[in-house]
Amino acid sequence: MNFIHEKNYVWILVIVCFALFFVNLDVLYPNIMEARNFITAREMVSDGNWLLTTMNGEARYEKPPLPTWLAAISGMAFGFKSLAALRIPSAIITLILILCSYRFGSHFLKNKQHAFISSLILATSFYIIFAGRNGTWDIFAHGFMLVGIYYIFHFFASAENIWRNSLLAGIFIGLSFMSKGPVSHFALFLPFIIAYSIVYKYTNFKKKWLPLLGLIVVTAILSSWWALYIYEMDTETATAIAEKETTAWQDRNVRPFYYYWSFFVQSGIWTVVAFVGLLYPYLKSRVKNLKAYKFCLFWTLAAVILLSVIPEKKSRYLLPVLIPLAYTTSFYIEYMFRTFKTNRDKRETFPVYLNFGIVGLIGLVFPIVGYIFLKDSLSGFYFRFILTSLALVPIGFFILKYLFKKEIQRSFYLIIVFVMMIIVTGFPLANALLDNPNYNSLQDISRKAKEEKVPVYMFNIQSPELVWDYGGKIPLVHSHDLEIPKENTFKVLVMIGGKKSVEKAFPNYEITYQETFDLNPIDNTNRGYKDRLRTEMYLISKK
Repeated sequence: MNFIHEKNYVWILVIVCFALFFVNLDVLYPNIMEARNFITAREMVSDGNWLLTTMNGEARYEKPPLPTWLAAISGMAFGFKSLAALRIPSAIITLILILCSYRFGSHFLKNKQHAFISSLILATSFYIIFAGRNGTWDIFAHGFMLVGIYYIFHFFASAENIWRNSLLAGIFIGLSFMSKGPVSHFALFLPFIIAYSIVYKYTNFKKKWLPLLGLIVVTAILSSWWALYIYEMDTETATAIAEKETTAWQDRNVRPFYYYWSFFVQSGIWTVVAFVGLLYPYLKSRVKNLKAYKFCLFWTLAAVILLSVIPEKKSRYLLPVLIPLAYTTSFYIEYMFRTFKTNRDKRETFPVYLNFGIVGLIGLVFPIVGYIFLKDSLSGFYFRFILTSLALVPIGFFILKYLFKKEIQRSFYLIIVFVMMIIVTGFPLANALLDNPNYNSLQDISRKAKEEKVPVYMFNIQSPELVWDYGGKIPLVHSHDLEIPKENTFKVLVMIGGKKSVEKAFPNYEITYQETFDLNPIDNTNRGYKDRLRTEMYLISKK
């Protein structure tokens, strides 16, 4: 029995995405990647650097500018002091990603309910939620790429609308490149091509060579024009940055080949059932559409293997894998929808009891466990804590109730509501854990500098979060290529422990400590405390 009519699937996905990606966007502080993007967006507007992009006045060509353009436009519309506004473009592209995943799934799964299940799994996967609520580049690259893949699938599989499908595929694949270079081409598109080549047959390809050439040309133009422009306008800097980025893939964050083998954990709340979805010998005789299952499984595994080949590895690089993994996981869930009520094999139903049961139990015990962990930090957050408890406890109870009544569909949909309520009611509780008594923002520095008529410089490049918090460009003084400020008296922001370098750089000046700025939301007793989020200010006066 299907509890939701298929005509409501799209609207439900929109509502789910609104709760997951658009609500409480201003809760968390900007991370280092967001800070880089937002600084560049701010300088696009303030300095007009829309093509020759900058970060604190220095060339910033490491990433193509499309996501930054969108952040800049949003900043122009709603103000650069609104974190929510700057993150809205990410939320919008994530909504597009989820809706496209549903439409794509409806086509090749040939079952709208199955496609709906897969899109809900994708929307509630951990790294999708993380990326969809952050103003960084990754979600744009993979969101545009999935739209491109949708059209290229139609281009391969159908003899109709060949030119439309090829050109639209080329446009969106090109937009993906304009978001983060070839990352999604390697991590999402190439695995798709591998999986499609193994599972499906190319039909009527003799008629498609010219449209395919058009696809390649459109993709090439969209992908290369900005890189060619910056190379032409700033050859030396563009070449140096390209070399640095190429080296980074080989030298930074090097991990062993098997580092990504626990990739299914990145689906978060679906970890257990995601693992089962990968067990081909078990599922091959239980799925309705074996060819589609093979396609999704090969797509997932090809993405993991290709990412494993790259020496540089980070958990967040697994984001594109979650797209085919959601489809793969949905085959097991769809099978349980059909058989759970009558299935007497405990080996088959145990993963569902375990996965869904853990979620239900978390909701049920949230007030007790939450209070134990947060009791010393709940001042000012009691209303939010009570509201979250009132939401999660009944949801957890009914997840468990329907699970043990074997009404698996109800339990599944309640898990979606559970995740929504965590974001809508519970996410602001994160601030209850953020208590740094030494927190000190840089936002008043520029105002004080104007009042005191003493300029402020940054001594060597420091963390982008500091520059973002400052609210504008901070003139740089480089120790390796020192140009001493012309003023007799000025202030410098210096990395923690960098005073000796300042003394060496300004031997004929009197150096006086002024203040320490600390942007860490947690105190220095916590593991996540970062020295790079601190800087010291010194007054430099000519003797």
